[in-house]
Amino acid sequence: MTVERFISLSPELHDYLVEHSSFRDGVAQEVEQAARDMGELEEMQIGGDQAALITLLVTATGARRALEIGTFLGYGAISIARGLREDGKLICCELNEEYAKRAQQHLTDAGLAERAEIRVGPAIESLRGLDDGSFDFAFIDADKVGYPDYYEECLRLLRSNGVIMLDNTLREGTVIDPPEGDEGTAVMARLNDRIAADDRVDVAMLGIADGVTLVRKR
Repeated sequence: MTVERFISLSPELHDYLVEHSSFRDGVAQEVEQAARDMGELEEMQIGGDQAALITLLVTATGARRALEIGTFLGYGAISIARGLREDGKLICCELNEEYAKRAQQHLTDAGLAERAEIRVGPAIESLRGLDDGSFDFAFIDADKVGYPDYYEECLRLLRSNGVIMLDNTLREGTVIDPPEGDEGTAVMARLNDRIAADDRVDVAMLGIADGVTLVRKR
């Protein structure tokens, strides 16, 4: 008999685990509602379970400097900034100027504007202008085709024992057999294989949300 070591989450069960996690103040709920108001674009925002995990990881690792690639409305940025040490700094890379403005307002509402700097433009250009080994944590949640380049740049920028979190690494399960013509999923599947075999890192792929991969730089 095969023992299942996972469960399927219903919407009610997901709400339950989010409500039993930290990170549930008014600002979090405000950003969640802002995403819901955007209809189908809501799927671009991380969930409350991921937000709580990010804050916990950033705090537990004692991170002082962090990166975010893909900011959207600022939910991830808030969760990272809250976990940073008091003198910490977060650099956010966001291509869309309107999203950047809204994220900045949400960071301000959360009292975290001084801890975060949003750089508008292609993320890869922002990353290439930063110094090697100067960051402790990175969160990648942007265009999937760009993930391999973002991964390499973040690995360069992280110190030893620094952590990278990559979002959407399961692509709703389609990474097992990427649909024809879905370049983003094909790129993700190849990157997942590459990271699993990368002797520069330790890796754990988690089955939460749409797949979250944690990478520790050795």
